Amino acid sequence: MNLLTVEKLHKSFGNRVLFDEITFGINKGDKIGIIGVNGTGKSTLLKIVAGVEHGDSGKIVTMNGLKIGYLPQTPSFYTKGTVLQQIFESDDKIMKLVKEYEAALAKNIENPSDTYWQKQTALLTEQMDKAKAWSLESEAKTILTKLGITQFQQEVSQLSGGQRKRVALARALISPVDLLILDEPTNHIDNDTVEWLEKHLSHYTKAILMVTHDRYFLDRIANRTIELEKGKLYSYEGNYSKYLELKAQREELEQAGEKKRQNFLRTELEWVRRGAQARTTKQKARLQRFEEISSQKAPEERNGIEISAGSSRLGKKTIIAEHISKKYDDKTYIHDFSYIVLHHDRIGIIGKNGCGKSTLIKMLSGDLKPDSGSIEIGDTVKIGVFSQENDDMDVNQKVIDYIKDVAEYVPTADGRISASQMLEKFLFPSDMQRGPISMLSGGEKRRLYLLKVLMNAPNILFLDEPTNDLDIQTLTILENYLDTFSGAVITVSHDRYFLDKMANRIFAFEENGIIKQYEGGYSDYKQKAEQKEVISEKIAKKQPFQNKKHRPKKMSYHEQREYEVIGDMIHHLEQNLENLQKEETEAVSDYIKLQEIVKQKEIVEQELEKAMERWIYLSELAEEIENQKKES
Repeated sequence: MNLLTVEKLHKSFGNRVLFDEITFGINKGDKIGIIGVNGTGKSTLLKIVAGVEHGDSGKIVTMNGLKIGYLPQTPSFYTKGTVLQQIFESDDKIMKLVKEYEAALAKNIENPSDTYWQKQTALLTEQMDKAKAWSLESEAKTILTKLGITQFQQEVSQLSGGQRKRVALARALISPVDLLILDEPTNHIDNDTVEWLEKHLSHYTKAILMVTHDRYFLDRIANRTIELEKGKLYSYEGNYSKYLELKAQREELEQAGEKKRQNFLRTELEWVRRGAQARTTKQKARLQRFEEISSQKAPEERNGIEISAGSSRLGKKTIIAEHISKKYDDKTYIHDFSYIVLHHDRIGIIGKNGCGKSTLIKMLSGDLKPDSGSIEIGDTVKIGVFSQENDDMDVNQKVIDYIKDVAEYVPTADGRISASQMLEKFLFPSDMQRGPISMLSGGEKRRLYLLKVLMNAPNILFLDEPTNDLDIQTLTILENYLDTFSGAVITVSHDRYFLDKMANRIFAFEENGIIKQYEGGYSDYKQKAEQKEVISEKIAKKQPFQNKKHRPKKMSYHEQREYEVIGDMIHHLEQNLENLQKEETEAVSDYIKLQEIVKQKEIVEQELEKAMERWIYLSELAEEIENQKKES
């Protein structure tokens, strides 16, 4: 069933054409992901389909009574009202009931002896029952809790920007609609919440039209992909992986078609040059065909973003954090954290929203002092910080002048190029360079800011949520750049694909400001964390009688041998760790040796952790076998 059809939509801003008479439809059950370079009009298309904006020409035909839910990048709220009231703002009847019930309940609690408010509360309770508002309220609270919002009566005016986005997302998810439109739904939510949203939408029965940079999210949710490119729209059946495959096939066909056209033109041109006269109908038709094919436009070359900014030399001493801690309002965000940044580190920092990830980056980069402990930064360290905010960007400044503030020329791996040439590589053509920053889209501003950071030629990069508002093409090129970057990279990100591609070590924030280290990318961390959780649950339960059915009544030969030697193995590992700690203390001034020792320590700590887990299992098994013998 067709829900909505966009017909010959045209939209432009100044000289820039966003949509050149594009046409597509949305059917029941479609889960469409829209992708394209920043500035191609992805958010504008969502607004037009949602009815918030209008095209210059063309039309949108909808099914009778079509209900659309829309989550913008920056949601708007009533100036007053609680979180729960905001959820039901689109349903006037439910919203009015919720407001009246909450007010009556508050009065009843304040004046328990007042029979008027008792009657009012009872009456409104009955009305809520008839309107089935209780189930809707319960569903809303469940979704809000999953999104990390638990204070349902809190005023929306007291929430942070990220919290407001999550409330708006909950509002969109609970709305009874036929088409749900989501603009960057994964921004400002942590990894666990993204995974919950992914599962929720995979079972969602209504149509979805969304813009997101999260490639895992697109792969697991979308069954159709739309690409916007230079005013044109290309539609592909399938998820992100299928899109990549089909796009490659389309471009190969285009290239083959252009090669065939050029061969035809060469042959016909030779015929024309030989002086063929258009005396017959056949010759006239041949000349006319030559003119038609020669007037056809060749497929435009797709110039991708190319990052080739150089980096500065990094000496022996990098960044050394020793026993640092940080508190705000009696809440510990970082507790007794120590680390020496290695020359080629690729570190991903993860954790729930508000746990202190950005605070850690600010301390390591020297922008914030710890409450205790110390941070030393080497003399040759040149830090580049790509923060969540776009620096102090003056929107009235010209794009070219914003980059020239850094340098007229920038060193690259191949020499040096001008600021204007660097902008060209970042898909800012000359006409955009002369315009003000205010004319750029949100994603284009982020890309411009990223270019400024890289043009400073840093040797240690701090990236705070770099994937927010950057398009997939820019992210892919950034990932390729980081592969060849000669310095260290430390990033906070909720983008699981980006972390898997970039990180070889994960810093995971846990309870009470404790930061645990895991080797590998995000998927490696997730697997190890889940295994650790399973082991912890087994140890915590300590209910051997539940496991009797699953455990053998005696150890195998190999388990018996392992149980006999594992104590000595643990003792040996603990001795190794103690010796390495002594060597670490003695090698404070020799940073190369110190880095080697830190690596060895990490390996020994991992081996010790595995040995301890195995010892716990074998000890419990031995105890159970002994108990069985006593019972028998």
